[in-house]
Amino acid sequence: MQNNRLLTSLSNIYRLGLKELRSLTADKVLLVLIVWAFSGGIYVASTATSTELHNAPVAVVDEDQSPLSRRLVDALYPPYFKAPVLIALKDIDPVMDKGIYSFTIVIPANFQRDLVAGRHPEVQLNIDATNMSQSFIGASYIQAIAAGEISEFLTGTRDTATLPIQLATRVRFNPNLTGAWFGGVMEVISNITMLTIILVGAALIREREHGTIEHLLVMPLAPFEIMLAKIWANGLTVLLGATFALTVVIQQVLRVPIAGSVPLFVGAAALYLFAAASIGIFLGTLARSMPQFGLLIILTIVPLQLLSGGVTPRESMPALVQNIMLLAPTTYFVRLAQAILYRGAGASVVWADLLAMLGVGSIFFTLALARFRKSVTQTQV
Repeated sequence: MQNNRLLTSLSNIYRLGLKELRSLTADKVLLVLIVWAFSGGIYVASTATSTELHNAPVAVVDEDQSPLSRRLVDALYPPYFKAPVLIALKDIDPVMDKGIYSFTIVIPANFQRDLVAGRHPEVQLNIDATNMSQSFIGASYIQAIAAGEISEFLTGTRDTATLPIQLATRVRFNPNLTGAWFGGVMEVISNITMLTIILVGAALIREREHGTIEHLLVMPLAPFEIMLAKIWANGLTVLLGATFALTVVIQQVLRVPIAGSVPLFVGAAALYLFAAASIGIFLGTLARSMPQFGLLIILTIVPLQLLSGGVTPRESMPALVQNIMLLAPTTYFVRLAQAILYRGAGASVVWADLLAMLGVGSIFFTLALARFRKSVTQTQV
């Protein structure tokens, strides 16, 4: 008897899922969105946006006109900086106010003579800090370039100091510090979160707005069967898109080397889809219309993406925020995805995050099921 009930329930979940897939394939606009999100959207997001220093505009006020000052100017060249533009001292404030240059350097008169005489002349560096990451990186680059050129001019070597120890820096997992390697993978993870919550929640609201939820209620279907059908159907769509993005866009187009196991990542993503879809259904039961759902999406997805560690390291966040985000499955998924794809971690390393993600997802599923049953009761009344 119990076996028959289980088979009937599985059959209901399967057939309802097929209905969801047919409904999804009939929505051409939504299909285009999904295809773009896991193809061109990832490529554009990873290559068009960069936090690295690239072609920064710089101006120089050269009041010394010495060989050393010209040497400093010539040392600023692409791809980090655009060719420096010589301007007058009175023009600094106007061009900085207009945002024409990110950096302006003032080399004082008699700079070379004072330096050779053993004095310590000052070079002024003005920075447009409206772009904080660019300004921070650019300032350190200019300082290192100036120190190297001055040291080579005075001593014939670029070593600015003799250290008692020699540091050998080795960059692992991303030796060329290519921003697209990080941005592309993180965009895949972000799109998994966003599309899963949107698709599942929107499917539930669409049922209510079209009146088809009443058709389901008169059938011998349990609420959890309806929920699981929406989860597996929409989750399968997102999972196929994420697999395509990882194997084609990331590995073939962007040439990002994946250190770990792609099947392990896909399996972890499947567990995460269960948790994210539960959040989508929970939001769908809270919202009464699609506009309300859209507002809830903004309030939910933005914190999940910004505070889960995919954009900013969790260690740099306040302790309170770190503890709160432990209640979100995205935190564990981002951490294990980075470990698998970047550092080649296996199941023995990420099993704790997998269990935590499954546990948090089960909590959201339980809450969503309770809300859905309550909404079903209200609808029947």
